[in-house]
Amino acid sequence: MATTLAADPTTVANRLRPALLRLNRDLRRELHSLDVTGQQISLLVKIQKERGIGMRELARWEHMSVPGMSKYIARLEAAGLVRRTEVQDRRRVGLEVTTEGARVLTSVKRRRTTWLAERLRGLEPEELDAIDAAVEPLLKLLDVAT
Repeated sequence: MATTLAADPTTVANRLRPALLRLNRDLRRELHSLDVTGQQISLLVKIQKERGIGMRELARWEHMSVPGMSKYIARLEAAGLVRRTEVQDRRRVGLEVTTEGARVLTSVKRRRTTWLAERLRGLEPEELDAIDAAVEPLLKLLDVAT
């Protein structure tokens, strides 16, 4: 009976890390023409998913101070991408993505998907299948990290 040896996690991590970093960097380049940063997109996604989220929760999620988060939100407000809104707990203010913010998020998603799909089309069918098979385990890694 043949046994298969599992790959060494450290070896895989050393090979995977530079690929993921470069992929992340290249996908972030798709933001430049939209005049938004990766940090701003990250905040917009979180605010869109959790409509009414407060400044304190956002700061905790991003591992930063509330005053620091306030500066980020002020920039997003000035750009017309988010607005403050009343929530049930009147002691705090919630945030929501504006129509313009939603448009920017849609554009970012479309650009990134187009960029990635163009590169995937250049792969051999077996390579594309291998990447497709790796998606679920990679998502599982993210679940373990949170």
